[in-house]
Amino acid sequence: MIRMAWMAIWAVVVLSGCSSMPDQEKDETGPQVTDAVSNSVTTSTTDEPNFDFSDPRDPFESINRPLWDFNRDTLDPYLILPVANAYEHVPSPIRRGLYNMTDNLNEPASFVNNILQLKMKDAFTTVGRFAINSTIGLLGFFDVADKWGIKEQKETFGETLAVYGMPAGPYVMLPAAGPTVLADRGGDFVDDFIWPAPVLSWQVSAARLLFRGLEQRIELKQLEPMLDNSLDEYSFVREAYFSYWRDKVYDGNPPVEEDTWEDEWNNDWESEWESSWPEETGSEPEETSSEGN
Repeated sequence: MIRMAWMAIWAVVVLSGCSSMPDQEKDETGPQVTDAVSNSVTTSTTDEPNFDFSDPRDPFESINRPLWDFNRDTLDPYLILPVANAYEHVPSPIRRGLYNMTDNLNEPASFVNNILQLKMKDAFTTVGRFAINSTIGLLGFFDVADKWGIKEQKETFGETLAVYGMPAGPYVMLPAAGPTVLADRGGDFVDDFIWPAPVLSWQVSAARLLFRGLEQRIELKQLEPMLDNSLDEYSFVREAYFSYWRDKVYDGNPPVEEDTWEDEWNNDWESEWESSWPEETGSEPEETSSEGN
C-alpha cells in the first residue's frame, strides 16, 4: 500500500470553522438573504446554494474528483478501513514500536535534507537520533532519543525543493495514497534512493508503508465527523492538504497571509460602523437631555 497522504486532513482542525457549517445553522431560520451578498448567493428551502469550489492549483479536478470518490466510497470502506480496524486490535505498544521503526528508517533522508537546507544543528541531531535508536532502541522500536529530549527533525526532499523556491506543482489525487502535489510525492521518490531504503527488500519496504498507512488511518477516524459536515468533501480535503503542506515547508511557522476576505462591501460596512462609533476623546459622549423641552 502506498503511504497514506490522508495525513493532510490533520489540518482540518484549523480549517473546520471556515469550511463546515453546523446543522443548527443550516436550518430553523428558513431562507436568509443579505443585501450585500444577494447577487452572489441565494438560499431557499428547496434549492441548494451554488458554490464555486474550483481552484487554480487543481487543474486536474475533473480527474481528481472521481479518484477521490473512488477512495472515499469504495477503496476505504471496503479495504483500507476494515484492515485498519483489524490492525487496531494489535496492542498499542507494539503498533507504536513498529511505527517508530519506520520513522527511524527515515532519519538518514532527513539528515541529507537538513544538510541541503543548511540546518546543520538539525542534521547532527538527526545523526544522534539514528545512532541511539538503532542501537539502544533496538532498530528504532523504542524512541529512546525522544525520551532523552532529542526531538525528531524530519525533512523531505520535497520540502528542500520548496525551500529553494521550486513551485509545489499541480494538486493530484492518487488512488489509496490520497492528496498530494508534485513536489511532495516526487520528493518522497528521491528520498527512497537514500540509504538504507535502497538495500531493503521489497517485503520490508511494503511492510514499512503498510504499518505507517494503517496507523495513520486509525488516527484519522476521530476526525471523520469534520469531513462529513463539510460543504464539499473534496475541496475541504484539498484546502486541508495545502495547509498541511505549507506547514511542513515552513516547519510549523508559516508566514501570515494577507486577509483574503478584504473586499469592497466589507470595507464599506467597516467604514459605516466606525463613523457611527464615538471617537475616543478621553470623555464619555454627551447625552441629549429631554428636560426643559
